[in-house]
Amino acid sequence: MNLVCEESVLRGSVEIPASKSHTIRAVAIASLAEGESAIRAPLDSADAQSALSAYRALGAQIDVEPGLWRVHGTGGEIQSPDNVVDVGNSGTTLRIALGSCALLRSGMAVLTGDDQIRQRPAAPLAASLNDLGAHVRTTRGNGCAPFVVEGRLCGGQTSIEAVSSQFLTSLLMNVPLGDGDTHIRVPLLHERPYVEMTLDWLRNQGIALEHDDALSEFSVPGGQRYARVDRRIPGDFSSATFFLGAGALGDNDVACEGLDVRDTQGDRAVVDYVRQMGAQVATQPDGVRVAAKDLVGCELDLNNTPDALPMMAVLGCFARGTTRLVNVPQARYKETDRIAVMKAELERLGARIEELPDGLIVEESDLYGAEVDGHGDHRVVMALAIAGCMIPGRTVIRGAEAVAITFPTFLEALRDLGGKLRLEE
Repeated sequence: MNLVCEESVLRGSVEIPASKSHTIRAVAIASLAEGESAIRAPLDSADAQSALSAYRALGAQIDVEPGLWRVHGTGGEIQSPDNVVDVGNSGTTLRIALGSCALLRSGMAVLTGDDQIRQRPAAPLAASLNDLGAHVRTTRGNGCAPFVVEGRLCGGQTSIEAVSSQFLTSLLMNVPLGDGDTHIRVPLLHERPYVEMTLDWLRNQGIALEHDDALSEFSVPGGQRYARVDRRIPGDFSSATFFLGAGALGDNDVACEGLDVRDTQGDRAVVDYVRQMGAQVATQPDGVRVAAKDLVGCELDLNNTPDALPMMAVLGCFARGTTRLVNVPQARYKETDRIAVMKAELERLGARIEELPDGLIVEESDLYGAEVDGHGDHRVVMALAIAGCMIPGRTVIRGAEAVAITFPTFLEALRDLGGKLRLEE
């Protein structure tokens, strides 16, 4: 499906959907907990549905009502699935569920996903699970799904380079339920705030562990159990990124509602990014308002916020001088190689942009409408949609349906702000 965008002024407020990262952690922990859990105001998107499907396959009973998911947990005693577990496009679900499958006492589990998932590496996680007693292998021997999981976590020692924070998150969420104590060494960690989010969940649900300040050493006792979950999911700063960025452009003025600026989400840093570039930013009791002002290029370290790269690359095109987006090599291993993809697609719109091994250099550019490709990546599509609403001419974005992965109401929200856009088959 194609999205057609034309030059617009974006003003008003938008309700930001619930956090994907929090929602999937809630589903996994509630499924591993004892008793009945309540997940309030969760994100209902394709990725979240993948998590529900995966943990139902592992034995959790999950009842879905509007705004409330009730989860009857397994108490950590997951069952061997009746069929292959398909996580769709959800890398978070794949990595966390891979660790959960290593809690099987008998039988096996097979996990796979769509074309993108089958190209996203998880070999470091598989190796660590094997170190700790499981038997994880790939069907194609390439470190990517499909994965076959047998055996059970029994503790021990492992070292993992967390090129993706999801590798470490999976271990931390699942090894407490294994049979023995675990020591994890982390010589490399990207996206630290996502691990801090995981640690917050573990503390709230009664899991004991010790770690150093650098998050490079973890000691986790085995034989633990999760307390049931009863938690409201906050708004998603990753999804808000596109509207925070939109507010900083042209004559726009956008309020993002439903955000908690005290939350552990790493992408709350985007508020500081747009402020650093010169936008007018006001934090409010239930969100953040951004109004446009002349933007100035700067250097931004995106290691903690790789999901922000597509939108920050768009902002760089409108900022005076040069914008450097650096220290984010893991952006190449998301749904797409976002560094290469954003360079290619913004160049189609007229951007002057240079690719670095770990980021992008973006010069102020006179963009114009053209046909671009979203590459099946929801964040690429949303970033290009904001760009298309800010430039003369007609911008056509192929693959617009990808926004449903995390933000099913994105197009409606953009229209409500004044965005001139329409869908074409």
